[in-house]
Amino acid sequence: MNYFNKYHNYYFFTILLFVFIGLIFFSSTLSISYKESLIFFKYDSIISFLSNLSTGMFGHNNIALRLPFIIFYAFSSIMIYLITKDYFSNEFDRLLSTLVFMILPGFISAGLLLNNSIIVIFCLLLYLYYYKIYNKQNYILLILFVFIDNSFIVFYLAIFIYSLIKKDYLLTFLSIILLLLSIKLYGFYIGGRPRSHFFDTLASYSSILSPIIFLYYIYTIYRMGIKNRRTLYWYISATALIVSLLLSIRQKIYIEDFAPYIIITLPIVIKHFLHTLRIRLPIFRTKHYYFLFLSICFLIFSISVVFFNKTIYLFTDNIKKHFLYDYHFSSEISDLLIKNGINNIRTNYKLENKLKFYGIKNGNKYLISLEKLDNFDKKIDIKIYNRYLSIYILKLE
Repeated sequence: MNYFNKYHNYYFFTILLFVFIGLIFFSSTLSISYKESLIFFKYDSIISFLSNLSTGMFGHNNIALRLPFIIFYAFSSIMIYLITKDYFSNEFDRLLSTLVFMILPGFISAGLLLNNSIIVIFCLLLYLYYYKIYNKQNYILLILFVFIDNSFIVFYLAIFIYSLIKKDYLLTFLSIILLLLSIKLYGFYIGGRPRSHFFDTLASYSSILSPIIFLYYIYTIYRMGIKNRRTLYWYISATALIVSLLLSIRQKIYIEDFAPYIIITLPIVIKHFLHTLRIRLPIFRTKHYYFLFLSICFLIFSISVVFFNKTIYLFTDNIKKHFLYDYHFSSEISDLLIKNGINNIRTNYKLENKLKFYGIKNGNKYLISLEKLDNFDKKIDIKIYNRYLSIYILKLE
C-alpha cells in the first residue's frame, strides 16, 4: 500500500490519459444530432461558441465538434481528484472514488454530447475546490455562474438554504439576489398536472449513476440528513434531488439541469460505503461485497453499452429504434454524398440541418430521402453489421 501511495498520481494520470484517448476515439463515431445542430448554428451559448471555435480550428468533423467537452471532462476529473485529497483514509480509496466518478454513464455522456452539463460540473467542482482550500465562499464565482447556465438556479437555492442554516447572512442575501436574477433571466416554469414523470426522473437518475449506485446514493443522502452530517455537498445534492422529484410530479423536467448536482457528490457515497464496510467484522461484510460486485458489473455493462452501442443494431429490425440513432450516419451520409459529387440537396429539415454541419449545402439540385421514393435515380447503402441504411437520391435539375 505504501508503494501505491507513492505513485498514486502516476496511476491517476495514466488512467485519465487512457480514458481521454478512448473518448477521442469514441467521439469520432458520433455524428452531430439534430438537437446539437440547432445548438451549433444558433451562436447564442457557451456550448455553441466552444464547438464553433474548435471546428474553426480543426475542421468540421466529429472529434473537433466534441473536443472542448472532452477537455472539460478531463479537467473535471482532475478537479474531483484534487478535491478528494485528504478526504479518504488512503490513496487507494481516493483513486477508486475518482475512477468510479470518471466512468459514470452520466459523466461520460456529459463529456461527449453538446450540452451544458459538463461545464456546470466543472464550475461546481472549481467552486468546491476553492471552498476546500480556503474554507470560504467565492463570491466572484457565484456571480459569474449567473451568466453561464440556467441550471445554477438550483445551486443558488441550495446555497440559500445552506446559508440560512449556517446563519451566514451575507451569503443569504447574495444567494437570494442571484437566485431571483437567474429566474428573471432564464425563467423557472412550474406547472402542468400530475403525470408519470416522477418515475421517468427516477429512471433517468438510475441511468446516469447506474441503478444500484443511485439507490445507495438515496440511502446515503437520507442517512447523512437524519444523522445531522449535512455538509455543503449534502445541501447541494439534496436540494437538486428533492426539487427535481417534486417538480416531476407535475411536469417533465430537463434532467441535464439537475444531474450535475447529483454526480458531484459521488465521493461522499463511496466514502460512506467504504466506512460501513470496514467497521464490520470480515464475516459480516458479505452483503457489502455483493453490493460492490453488482455495482461494478452494472457500471461495466453501462459503459460497454455506450462504447459498443452499434452492436445493438444486430438485435433490432428497425435501426431507427436504436437509442443513439440520431447520433449515427450523418457523417457517413455526407461522406458518401461528397464521394458521389452530390451537393445542393433538399431533404427533411432534421437531416438537412445535420448534413449542413459537414458541408452539404441546401438547395434544389437533388432530393435525398431515407424513405423509398417512387422514382429515384440512385440508391446508396450504408452497412452496419448486418443492417443497412438506404439513401435514395433523385436528381431535380
